[in-house]
Amino acid sequence: MSTPPNLSPQQISAFPQHETITGVVERLTFYSAESGYTVARLTRPRSNELTTIVGSFANIQPGQTLQLTGFWRDHPQFGPQFQVVNYKETKPATLTGIEKYLGSGLIKGVGPVTAKRIVAHFGLETLDIIENQIDRLIEVQGIAKKRITLIKNAWLTQKAIKEVMVFLQGHGVSTTYAVKIYKQYKDEAIATVTKNPYQLAADIYGIGFLTADKIARNIGIAPDSEFRYRAGIIHCLSEAAEDGHCYLPQSELIESVIKLLTTESHQLTEEAIAQIIKDMALTDELIRERDEDKTLLCYKPTYFHTEQNLAQLICQRLEKPVDTDIERVRDWIDRFTASRKIQLSEQQRQAVETAAYSKIMILTGGPGVGKTFTTHTIVSLWKAMGKSIALAAPTGRAAQRLGEMTEQFAIRNSQFAIINQQKLGLITDLRPCSSKISLLAL
Repeated sequence: MSTPPNLSPQQISAFPQHETITGVVERLTFYSAESGYTVARLTRPRSNELTTIVGSFANIQPGQTLQLTGFWRDHPQFGPQFQVVNYKETKPATLTGIEKYLGSGLIKGVGPVTAKRIVAHFGLETLDIIENQIDRLIEVQGIAKKRITLIKNAWLTQKAIKEVMVFLQGHGVSTTYAVKIYKQYKDEAIATVTKNPYQLAADIYGIGFLTADKIARNIGIAPDSEFRYRAGIIHCLSEAAEDGHCYLPQSELIESVIKLLTTESHQLTEEAIAQIIKDMALTDELIRERDEDKTLLCYKPTYFHTEQNLAQLICQRLEKPVDTDIERVRDWIDRFTASRKIQLSEQQRQAVETAAYSKIMILTGGPGVGKTFTTHTIVSLWKAMGKSIALAAPTGRAAQRLGEMTEQFAIRNSQFAIINQQKLGLITDLRPCSSKISLLAL
């Protein structure tokens, strides 16, 4: 395996050297049926010690003979391990290997005793007999027709797994992704990937558009495929969401899609993308709305409905103000500012009063206008009013800053659900999301 170009000598020396090893799986130390992540012990020819292998496997059982490609690494606790990048199963070459393979539990209906009888009867031809003339198992004492059907179905399942893995790895799909793809689609994996590899980005965690696009190129999907265009549009909207945007104007979306999908051999037109967007809107794959300026806005449906529901929730809260004695609040503000020898601006005072009688309030303003001090004053007011206060922020660092600002413990937003039922007041610092919004009081 060659190393990637343009690497420094230090990077080249750190680049793992791949090699291929072969052996029989002796036992499984750990196996996750959900992800396929495996730690196993391998017996290698002409080696007296077991080799630890680590990687992702669609199905693995003791007794399997595997050809593994990967690299060595030294685990600080468990010592040398072989990190598997790709693998394929090979037929065991000896009678003992065949017997161990069949009796490993890989094939339902065949245990160690039955495996020994089958191998004793057919010898080195055992696997070929099972592959091509499985009905001949009736010749083996103790195997009835009902069990032959069970064995046949189990053998076909293993064969299907093998075919899927060979197909995916043959088209440049890593073992890790190949395992995820098989576990998602089972026997439909090859058909799904062949028809629309971009479906992987929607269905499988960890596979995004760029990975799906690479797989598509490897299996020969045309760059002007409508599947590619549709997936690229959704990807651009998702990327915009990472930057805090619930939607993109159609003109900006088209520009982003053209930039993403254009290759040296394929140029896109605005008209083609606009038509795909229109078609996707008709099938609810995305939602288009016009703003007050008649500009077309494009949403992923999830973000559109979330934005709508949030707006409805805010409107409902605004319709029912908190029952608060505003004169008492103003008197408290006067006493608080006098005791601290401070003075609130008219806007700051209005914000503190609004927070006392509103179920929702958003405090905005540029840097240096006093948002931090206003927030601190609101918290102090709520404490004096006997409110139970919860402070939350999108990140751990922001929560720490919010806590220091208000002199009260703050948590990340993701933790807030734990105390949501008890809360009477919430202040959440939104500065990581927006340069203008610093306080949202609910």
